[in-house]
Amino acid sequence: MKRLLEPLANAWVGVRTHKLRSSLTILGLVIGVAAVIALMSIGRGVQAQIISQIESLGSNLVTIMPGAATQWGVRGGAGSAATLTSEDATAISEQVPYVAAVAPYSTAPQQLVFGSENMNAQVIGVTPEYQEAYNLEITEGAFISQYNYQSGAKVAVIGANVKDELFSGVDPVGQQIRMGNNIVRVMGVLESKGASMMGSTDDAVMIPLTTLQQTVTQERSSTGEHVVSSIALTVSDQEQADYVVSEVTSLLRSRHQLGSGVEDDFTVRSMEELASTVSEMTGTLTLFLGAIAGIALLVGGIGVMNIMLVSVVERTREIGIRKALGARERDIWTQFLTESAFLSFAGGLIGVAVGWGASKLISSVGIMGGMITTVVSSDIVILALAVSVGIGLLFGFLPARRAARLNPIEALRYE
Repeated sequence: MKRLLEPLANAWVGVRTHKLRSSLTILGLVIGVAAVIALMSIGRGVQAQIISQIESLGSNLVTIMPGAATQWGVRGGAGSAATLTSEDATAISEQVPYVAAVAPYSTAPQQLVFGSENMNAQVIGVTPEYQEAYNLEITEGAFISQYNYQSGAKVAVIGANVKDELFSGVDPVGQQIRMGNNIVRVMGVLESKGASMMGSTDDAVMIPLTTLQQTVTQERSSTGEHVVSSIALTVSDQEQADYVVSEVTSLLRSRHQLGSGVEDDFTVRSMEELASTVSEMTGTLTLFLGAIAGIALLVGGIGVMNIMLVSVVERTREIGIRKALGARERDIWTQFLTESAFLSFAGGLIGVAVGWGASKLISSVGIMGGMITTVVSSDIVILALAVSVGIGLLFGFLPARRAARLNPIEALRYE
């Protein structure tokens, strides 16, 4: 036990004897470890935030987007073609098993006016199933009913931000607002869900899809069917999600009369697949941020090596005396390597504390408008500490080897 503790005791004496030099050596490692923890915690925070947003929509959600339009030989973005219809949604509901709810919808920007207040908002034409598909909650009033949908009623459900902007201090339920050239009655207010990668319902106004098709879009396909912007559906059995995607793809290809060599004019994607893709991408981003911060750790390691080389020069005579008294090369090598590891471990511990504090500060202050929080997990802390100590040992090896190989006679003569 004494042989194990003696190198640590000697390392502590060396650090305490040269406080300023040791502090400056540790500083580089502190900055490096703190940077690793802070940046990787931001990456983990981004990942957790996005996955949480996807899960809030429901892991059993499947979305179908129209394909891309091509004009003058130029292919547009996904969703630019009018290839999905309400009749497609009906066919999916009737013919594809394991589908709990099918919700076709269309969107159109409109100007909203109530009294002296006005705003631009995204109007979404929806079916009653839209609420189930996207896990929407109502705080006031009610959601669009089957009767509202079938009769093409001029009613609306508004988002939380629309309520705050148009109806400050006024109960919106039962009020009438002008939507473009039409008047609609507010029948409900949605619970605030905040911004997400799928868009925010807080800034939206929802009306029956039939009402939107009759008053705003009035768009039909070449076969006379009602065009929609997208179709959302929920899977009753999560294990059958891949099967549902396959069946939906086969059905739509048949309905759209696509030959075997023709690409799909739509895209089917499940939230489970999207979550997996996003998790992989953000995981890569986190590692990339950690690698960037690791450069600071390397710089700190070079500082350790530099200081240890200086320490070897200053303690040359001490090394000669120890060798003359019987110390072996292994003893000298162990002493300097332990001192290097001690410095790097101390710097790592302080860096963990600084990095944790910086991460908490970023979360409390907020970055990117407060949308991003940070997540400090144990594996990040262990990784940062391990890399810090590893760098200390790596960069301390050369000075330790140099000290161990000093000729004792020349070391004793050194002034």
